Amino acid sequence: MIDNAKTNAPGILISAPSSGTGKTTVMLGLLRALAEDGLNVQPFKSGPDYIDPAFHRAAAGRPSFNLDTWAMRPELVGGISQQSNGADIIVAEGSMGLFDGVATKGESGFGSSAETALTMGWPVVLVIDVGGQAQSAAATALGFKAYNPELPFAGVILNRCASPRHERLTRLGMEKAGVKVLGVLPRRGDLALPERHLGLIQAVEHPDLEAAIAGYAAFLRENVDLEAIKAAAAAGPSLTGALPQPPAQKIAMAQDAAFSFTYPHLVEGWRAAGAEIAPFSPLADEAPAHDADLVWLPGGYPELHAGKIAAATNFRNAVRKHAETKPVHGECGGYMALGETLIDKEGIRHQMLGLLGLVTSYEKRKFHLGYRQATLNARMLGYEAGARLRGHEFHYSTILEEPDAPLAQVGDADGNPVPETGSVKGQVTGTFFHLIAEATS
Repeated sequence: MIDNAKTNAPGILISAPSSGTGKTTVMLGLLRALAEDGLNVQPFKSGPDYIDPAFHRAAAGRPSFNLDTWAMRPELVGGISQQSNGADIIVAEGSMGLFDGVATKGESGFGSSAETALTMGWPVVLVIDVGGQAQSAAATALGFKAYNPELPFAGVILNRCASPRHERLTRLGMEKAGVKVLGVLPRRGDLALPERHLGLIQAVEHPDLEAAIAGYAAFLRENVDLEAIKAAAAAGPSLTGALPQPPAQKIAMAQDAAFSFTYPHLVEGWRAAGAEIAPFSPLADEAPAHDADLVWLPGGYPELHAGKIAAATNFRNAVRKHAETKPVHGECGGYMALGETLIDKEGIRHQMLGLLGLVTSYEKRKFHLGYRQATLNARMLGYEAGARLRGHEFHYSTILEEPDAPLAQVGDADGNPVPETGSVKGQVTGTFFHLIAEATS
């Protein structure tokens, strides 16, 4: 349900015409600069990206939450939006290009950043890479501004500007198009965040994240009109709803550099409902809490730490013992760790927990990306057989063997079947998709 009284914090959404334009640098610098000005800043991420929110948290000092119009019912979007309570301003980051989504409508829409901005009432700040063009950049900005007249459009930040002359010419084009320029960022080669094959490295792996974010903030402060951005932020409708209920009372959750991809709205919802989250580190050979009702191995980069996981006998023995009587679930990297063998990119075979028969390889890489919808064949994370779930898959591993019973019937966003069905064996379940929410149909 929606209360039309505009009582929540004002917000903006940082987006771009496409990926690779520098919007994450702008996002992190803006979050930190506003926080340095004494504002309580609430970050959000539009879409299913589970890496960016950790960077947002480091920059803003508040947890960042995903909002996803394809995977989430309106009630869940409303529940997540309430995490901004107490904030002075909201800054959200879009995914891919502003209007990019899928072809088939999901729970609330098609998954675009524009839909998130419209739902929340946040004006869009478009980050445009003006390298190789000048006045022509205004045609791009004007097209995005006019594509959906209902979408509030705050203005543009021009990125990778080569010189004062380049800036002057580009500004002339924006002025002619009636597009407000909120900032101009000079071209600098030292501002890119380190990347890996799935995009950014994890925040916990960054060699000097605090210094990097502080540098972004100083760069934004020098070249962007922060007061104009604050003034452009607008409060949309105040939404209500609820977060997901926990699958168990005490949840032992793997948490380290190998297992770190968790959607914050799930963990926050579980805690809010009274569940106890007990983190442990497989890489430190820690055992999950002996009295946990559920052991959960989230996604991450187990292929980079496969040798350590294989040698973590305390961790391995404890999870196997738990699985004799109580549920264990793994997502993506966690699913691979529950399997029999993981073959790294050098072709070295690493023995995993052996709770499932799964054998995966990074020697034979294959890209898997996209939304997933699943109908369960067996109980998983508190959801009964027959439950419909929505999630997202993003990895490069290849399945060599998957001998156990399929956990679910899995399809892409359009409903086309995919072979990554997950597995179930006794109390142990695993999926390649990262769960986002239960579906209504």
